[in-house]
Formats: sequence, structure tokens, C-alpha cells
Amino acid sequence: MKRLLHIILYVMLAASASAQEVIDSIQFVAVYDYECRTLNDEATPVTDRMQVVVQVGRRVTKSMPFSAYPFTDEASKTDVAAGFQEALMHMPTIWVGLPNGQTTIREFIFPHEYEGYEPTPDIIWTLSEDTITISGYLCQQATATFRGVEWQVYYTEEVPSSAGPWRLRGLPGLIVKAESKAHTFSLAVLRRETSPITAPEQGPDVQRMKYAKLLKHKNEIYGNRLYAKNPTYYVPNLQGSLTDVSVLNHNSQQLILANGGHPLLTKAHVYQPLELK
Repeated sequence: MKRLLHIILYVMLAASASAQEVIDSIQFVAVYDYECRTLNDEATPVTDRMQVVVQVGRRVTKSMPFSAYPFTDEASKTDVAAGFQEALMHMPTIWVGLPNGQTTIREFIFPHEYEGYEPTPDIIWTLSEDTITISGYLCQQATATFRGVEWQVYYTEEVPSSAGPWRLRGLPGLIVKAESKAHTFSLAVLRRETSPITAPEQGPDVQRMKYAKLLKHKNEIYGNRLYAKNPTYYVPNLQGSLTDVSVLNHNSQQLILANGGHPLLTKAHVYQPLELK
């Protein structure tokens, strides 16, 4: 019975994907464990964790939070607590190569969904000849400063792809691990898959703008000292901005979903930006 439910869910999700614009076909999928070292609203050190899925196609690479991955199993799709954890970490969905070699970024900043676009930036890597084995892959080290954040990464030419997690890319092999002061991505799963990469769903309520403007807006909101204790401090009429509100009980906690099923945080963690500028 459980197998039947999984098949039904897969067919439903595949039908949903077919209704969207298909822009590429997947060569393989890489799943990364993502950690962010930060502080909670009481200034206690915490480490937030989630997974990031990267669909690698021939022309387009799509990086997304695990909950946005369209072919996860039923248990993962119904894990509301995981969705709230992802909301703490502010990971967007990113299409590198869409449109026509550019980069498109889609993310929800309550109460709106935003889409940013820009030419795909080059990352100037400094390569090292030192090698190390990580997760069974022979890797080489590379370093770079991207958008004001210093990164040390390890990539493997055993997987001939220039892809990586989030926006990290451009090396002569797949990125296996990437570290900055606050962030770590580690390759957890690599698998072949034959399914489409789809474009962002189009809707009249999505606010589109140049990515520099979206990044500035995001960093100003989440970087404010008020954010951790009051994540909706910047919404002038919170009650009037709420739609489709539902309250769920999970491990003696009340979790609020609103505006199309998005988690509504009542407490947050200190924002650690992946991009400063």
C-alpha cells in the first residue's frame, strides 16, 4: 500500500511538472547537507541544518531547498517542521543558465514572492595542487571571495561538472565540500535521474526586479537587529497581510502556515548572509 501511495504521488508530481515549462533535462542530481552557524533570539550559539538539492542539466543548473524538490517521497513532502527549519535559513531557488545564460533567483520574503535576475557572475577561483579524499572522491582545493564572503572548497574531477551547491560553480569538477566562516555545504548523495528541469511558475503576484535590488532588500530585512526576536517587524499591517492561515501542532509546538502554505516564523535566528553585496 505504501509503495502504491508513492507511485500515485510520483505520477501527480510528474503531471504537475509537465504543466510547467520544461527548460532542460537532468544529467544527475546532487544533494548537499547545508549547515549555518549562528545565534538564536537569545544570543545562544546554534547550528541550523537543512538539505539543498542541485539538478544538473546540459544548459541549466537548478539549486533549491529540499522541500522544493519535486520528486521527494511522501514523508519528506509532509514534514512541516523541516519546512520551518528551511525558513530559518533563507535558501532561495536558483536557476543558473536561465534565461539565455543568465541567473534567475526566486524566493519568498513574507508576505511576497520575489524573482531576481542578473548576468551569471564569474567566480575567480585560486586553485591548489593539494589533494584530499572526501566521501570517496579524490578532491582538490580552491579558494575564492564571492560577493564579499570567503570560500574554501574541494572539488573532484571524477565528476566532470562545473556545478556546485547554491551559487558556487565554475570549477573543473563537481564541488564536494564548501566552507565559509558561517556556512558549510557537504555532498551527501549523488545519483542519476531522468526528469525535467522546469522554469519558475509564472504568477501575477511575483515581484520581479534586478537581483542587486532584491539582495539589498533581503539583507536589510533579515540583517536588522530586530529580526531574530520579531521576524515580521517590517510588515506594517501583519494581520491584514495574512491569508490562508492554518495552525498545526507539532511536538507540543504551534506552527503557523500562511499565504499559500508558507511558514510564518514567530522567532528566528541571527541572519548569516551568503552574499554581502
